Amino acid sequence: MKRLKVILDYMKGNVVKYISANIATIVAVLASLMVPLVIRSTIDSVIGLSPLEGGNFVNQLFIKLGGKETLLDKLWIPGLLVVGLTVSRGYFLYLKGRWASEASETIAKRLRNRLYGHLQELSYDYHVSAETGDLIQRCTSDVDRIRTFLGSQMVEIGSSLSMVIFTSIIMISLNVKLGLIALAIVPVIFIYSYYFFNKIQKTFKVVEEAEGAMSTTIQENLTGVRVVRAFGRQSYEIDKFDEKNLAMKESVLKLLRLFAQYWSTSDILCLSQSMLVLCIGTVWTVKGYITLGTLVAFTSYIGMLLWPVRQLGRILTDMSKAFVAIDRTQEILSVSSEMETSGDNFDKIQGEIEFNNVTFGYDKERDILKNLSFKIHPGETIAILGPTGAGKSTLVHLMARLYDVEQGEIKIDGKNIKVFDKKHLREHVGLILQEPFLYAKTIKNNIKIAKVDADDTNIEDAAKTAVIHDKILEFHEGYETLVGERGVSLSGGQKQRMAIARRVITEAPILIFDDSLSAVDTETDAAIRRRLNNKSKDLTTIIISHRVSTLSEADRIMVLEDGHITQLGNHETLVKNEGLYKRIWTIQSAYNEAEIV
Repeated sequence: MKRLKVILDYMKGNVVKYISANIATIVAVLASLMVPLVIRSTIDSVIGLSPLEGGNFVNQLFIKLGGKETLLDKLWIPGLLVVGLTVSRGYFLYLKGRWASEASETIAKRLRNRLYGHLQELSYDYHVSAETGDLIQRCTSDVDRIRTFLGSQMVEIGSSLSMVIFTSIIMISLNVKLGLIALAIVPVIFIYSYYFFNKIQKTFKVVEEAEGAMSTTIQENLTGVRVVRAFGRQSYEIDKFDEKNLAMKESVLKLLRLFAQYWSTSDILCLSQSMLVLCIGTVWTVKGYITLGTLVAFTSYIGMLLWPVRQLGRILTDMSKAFVAIDRTQEILSVSSEMETSGDNFDKIQGEIEFNNVTFGYDKERDILKNLSFKIHPGETIAILGPTGAGKSTLVHLMARLYDVEQGEIKIDGKNIKVFDKKHLREHVGLILQEPFLYAKTIKNNIKIAKVDADDTNIEDAAKTAVIHDKILEFHEGYETLVGERGVSLSGGQKQRMAIARRVITEAPILIFDDSLSAVDTETDAAIRRRLNNKSKDLTTIIISHRVSTLSEADRIMVLEDGHITQLGNHETLVKNEGLYKRIWTIQSAYNEAEIV
């Protein structure tokens, strides 16, 4: 019932086309069912000795066309009727296919847009844990399975039911006993098909999951191909893919065995039933219980009856695929959209930041930040130092509401950040990650992606601030140079500076460097910070770094260890006190002196 509601929701706006397609299907079925009746009346009442009188629709039509004498001289008339009915059937099947296809393609397009749009609005936390390859499969292969079902088998259900119902009525009207014999196998096939449907649906889910795992492996390998080559891990990656491929093969083989079992069993049942009807009908014809025309009609109708019954297996197969695909797409659509929690948009954020007793963990078992409290004044530069896992990135992610605080509060300009609209907040809190993602576009388009209306002057100013402008001009096509997928044609430092330019162009009042100067040299690092200071004296800057030369120029330095602030002060104060900062300063100073010597 739940899936039916989902399908009806998908069909909104296309119901008329589906109704029209089903009407066309019924007309096509009726046209095909009339052909054996025309042949029967021709054999029995035109060529044979049976009278044309009776309630039979075809007999009444033959009488209006001139009766037995006229039709016997003009046998081409019944033949023309057969041709006309066949052409009519073909035309209405064409209409059925066209309308159903138009509706299903519209639904598929709308569903793909809906999935893609919803993925854009899901939380950072969701995307961190989701597998990219599996998401891609759900937005492509699964949508295609739904499209196939809605475009073909959805209408075939109506066609098969119409064929079974109308054929059964006609067969029983021709001869009750032979009709009941012909229909005896139908309940058996339906029960067996229902059993097959339940069994195959579980297997389809296993196949889908195996395919998703294999897609994820391919996606990860292609994304990290340079790492694979650098470490010579080709054999390992091949073995890993072979394992996923083998799992895919085994699940598909299990599926094919179920198919073979179903089709072979249903074929035996259907062919046995056809043989039974043919044998009994032949004997009854010889004994005069039924006419030769009735036997010919029954021979045609038994095929028409058993074809949709056998087709039921194919319908159920595609229905199983579609139901699994619906469940998988609904798993994405059922995740709450991050942007649903809207807030206020304030005209200007000044840049004051305050943490009040903030405690946060990604799970309930372990807190990353523990009762953290501090205040950053507008225009101040704060540097953060700490060992891996101390909570540095977590702290700045909370400022941008990539995650929400549950204990304590974070304030910007005296307002709890939860009252801000997230989009508005992130436009003003400029977070630059350590590993920037660049699109396979030109340098210009990558820089202006955060501000699409930026002109060339804005783009060049941002690039100059990030100390990448001169390097860009050295490229053959300058700002129109394509950087390749994920910026593969650029060095690590160039990618980081591109990301800084992309963020600077938005003129956010709060700028956060999440270790995003790590790949640039000390001189470039200092030049970037100097240009940022010259650009705006009111810019609030937070810098996460392990480079003392970078940290030392900050107004204040925060040392974060195990989720706590263990030291807070300027460079001169911290080097005089024992602690992590002094130890790192001592090590780096000694290393720099050794390099000079």
